[in-house]
Amino acid sequence: MDSRPEPRAVLVTGASRGIGRAVAQAFAARGDRVAVHYGSRRADAEQTLAALPGTGHLLAPADLADPEDARALVERAADGLGGLDVLVNNAAVNLPHPLPETGYREWQDAWRRTVDVNLLGTANVSYCAARSMIDRQVPGRIVTIGSRGAYRGEPDHPAYGATKAALHALGQSLAVSLAPHGIAVASVAPGFVATERVADRVTDEVRAQSPFGRVAEPAEIAAAVLYLASPEAQWTSGAVLDVNGASYLR
Repeated sequence: MDSRPEPRAVLVTGASRGIGRAVAQAFAARGDRVAVHYGSRRADAEQTLAALPGTGHLLAPADLADPEDARALVERAADGLGGLDVLVNNAAVNLPHPLPETGYREWQDAWRRTVDVNLLGTANVSYCAARSMIDRQVPGRIVTIGSRGAYRGEPDHPAYGATKAALHALGQSLAVSLAPHGIAVASVAPGFVATERVADRVTDEVRAQSPFGRVAEPAEIAAAVLYLASPEAQWTSGAVLDVNGASYLR
């Protein structure tokens, strides 16, 4: 008897590097077909794609701040993968804009861009993916990468913290809304992760926030996502899973 899991079609947003790349690798290693979304880092996304085990993967560019691009992204992924079973919302921007040092115009720009990508982009992709799952009557999974910053605060990146908190709430609302269709929705809330984007911010002080004395590796976040997206994890729908090495407890 073949004990290998049934391959699924997976869209990972923001998969050109960091957490998104690790998530794409984890699903591909399971035998799934993965759509690697990117916004502007095509070369990095191509590296992600080339390193994925298995076949049937594809690149999927889109500006998630554009609602029509978000719709087209889901359509491209579903058409190219033969459907869509799992969506992982990872794409995000994190623009510094501490209030005391930021001009009003710059403040507005940072908030608008962050809300457009992190919140509205994720909401639009989730809508389109969920409608595709409903139409195909598949027991889909949606997993969103939130943040410890939704609870701990982000003084230098307040729009980032606010949008991540909104994503946690969005996930819980969708969990209730989509359960009658067999679709489970959950979120993970990482602390600092050893990625290129935050490498300059990972100091000894940051490492000391966790009693383990380090920050997470991208693969550790990917493992949590893989579980939440699994067929066995339906009863975690609505959960926000803290993955922060006990650096922040609530």
